[in-house]
Amino acid sequence: MIMNKKYYILVMLMILLCGVGQNSIAQKGDGKMAITVTSSAFKEGGMIPAKYTCDGKNISPPLKWEQAPKDTKSFALIGDDPDAPIGVWVHWVMWNIPVEVNELAEGIPAVKELQNGSKQGLNDSMRNGYDGPCPPSGTHRYYFKVYALDTMLDLPANSKKKDLLNAMKNHIIAEGSLMGKYQRK
Repeated sequence: MIMNKKYYILVMLMILLCGVGQNSIAQKGDGKMAITVTSSAFKEGGMIPAKYTCDGKNISPPLKWEQAPKDTKSFALIGDDPDAPIGVWVHWVMWNIPVEVNELAEGIPAVKELQNGSKQGLNDSMRNGYDGPCPPSGTHRYYFKVYALDTMLDLPANSKKKDLLNAMKNHIIAEGSLMGKYQRK
């Protein structure tokens, strides 16, 4: 028994001395890196301005992301509200965002396909493109999740979040999110 403990401690020390610490184990464990997602319209955990909601112009907020891996081939985006009374409400689904794009300007047109080839699927209002926060009561959280993918996706424009998630399986190499809040006045 004592030999086993000594052996275990020796092995752990060797692993640490060889440079295989917790960070490299975690990075190799799921293979995903972190992307930093920001917006000039609101900060992480901050209030989303009414301009980007059903109480305003209902246009998409500006988003920017950094630290995507070099082997990224495209990006995807999912915007949703986990606090909706009927479960998660999807506000935005977008994929095949070109690898050279690292930000979306405010007011992305609500169309199936953008000029740069990005596609927008159906949100839970059954419309292509962005549909802003419109909580029936209380303060809700809205997550804007960006995924770096090792491929382009072959999905029709009427695809939904579940279709996108299925297509992204085994292709996500990095991800990040930005959370904003909104409460109707």
